[in-house]
Amino acid sequence: MGRGLYYFALAMGESKKAQLTIDGSSYELPIIRGTENEVAVDISRLRNTAGVITMDPGYGNTGSCSSAITFIDGERGILRYRGVPIEDLAEHSTFLEAAWLLMEGELPTQEELDTFKDHITYHTMVHEDVKRFYAGFPHNAHPMAVTGAVVGALSTFYPDSMQVTNDREMEIAIHRLIAKVPTIVAYSYKHSMGQPFMSPLNKLRYAANFLHMMFATPAEEYEVDPVVARTMDLIFLLHADHEQNCSASTVRMVGSSQANLFSAISAGVHALWGPLHGGANQAVVEMLEQILASGDDGKQFLDKVKNKRAGTRLMGFGHRVYKNFDPRATILKRACFEVLERLGVSTPLLDIAVQLEEIALRDDYFIARKLYPNVDFYSGIILQALGVPVNMFTTLFTIGRLPGWIAHWTEMIHDPQNRIARPRQIYTGARERPYVPMEQR
Repeated sequence: MGRGLYYFALAMGESKKAQLTIDGSSYELPIIRGTENEVAVDISRLRNTAGVITMDPGYGNTGSCSSAITFIDGERGILRYRGVPIEDLAEHSTFLEAAWLLMEGELPTQEELDTFKDHITYHTMVHEDVKRFYAGFPHNAHPMAVTGAVVGALSTFYPDSMQVTNDREMEIAIHRLIAKVPTIVAYSYKHSMGQPFMSPLNKLRYAANFLHMMFATPAEEYEVDPVVARTMDLIFLLHADHEQNCSASTVRMVGSSQANLFSAISAGVHALWGPLHGGANQAVVEMLEQILASGDDGKQFLDKVKNKRAGTRLMGFGHRVYKNFDPRATILKRACFEVLERLGVSTPLLDIAVQLEEIALRDDYFIARKLYPNVDFYSGIILQALGVPVNMFTTLFTIGRLPGWIAHWTEMIHDPQNRIARPRQIYTGARERPYVPMEQR
């Protein structure tokens, strides 16, 4: 029987082994169970023992690692950081406390949290030479391109933070990143606007400091509204980690070569830039603006979606993992109404968004396809109400996602089973053939 005619049969009972049959030959594969009773079949030695690999485009059914950081149950709409429900963190915690939880594994004591905040505050300024980088970028450069480039360039400024196996050096690098990325993001906005950079203020908390650097000018005093600052902090917190998504997996893959942390995080920034990942909330706002410009209240648009009208896509609904409500969307919906009321803003985009949600949640078409609002659906409306330009949305996502990337990178570096990432492939190109001289082609 040829190699392309293998017969696969997998039997998995209550034992700790799975039985795999390929063309009459049987192989035993270990079964791994997680703390939430997730089950995986370990195929790490399958190629060595059976001479075959598995095929899983997009890695939707492939576990690349074991992780103790974040748990998601998409069917039940559950998200937990280190076991703590996202709802509890959203109500009681702050972004920096959640960052500590993700990176250290436990909630901090008051002393630990105060010390951590002090370290972050101390590192918020960037080297003066870093500012010169911005002059080399066009004013219309996308802020994600600028952010990724400057984050990667930090490795040239901090050669004392390059040894990935030195825990003390890595702690300093981690604190520098969490402190400086908001400054880098704010400066990318100021550069695009032709406005002077605003230095960080040590008296302000993390989110308020970022908002001040974004929107203050030297010409007048700028007071950050505490409700707005809290909402921004919440957005950061809700985006802090989401398991093995594209950008987190990119950070792990780059880091597996023992590239320095700044390089790995820069790679994560660029992975996040993609419209199918971090750019989704921008797509939601653009969709709502398109509906508004057409004079529709949303109903006709949803009819076009159901009829699969060319070019009509419903953004902000459904998720690669969640087959139920995205718990982050429920939290942000409430925050959206609170911050708009605080700002005294009435936006027709929110009215359309509410209408879309109400119609979709009653419509059998969307219910059958489990198309529920996700976190991007309301975050874009909030950011636009705060005055954040649409092309800056993903850079704010970068600030939020940073602790998760760092947690995954750190977990990987300390994992004794860690190996340089090297996926296999099934080759479908030409078979061996001779080189044809130029005159015979």
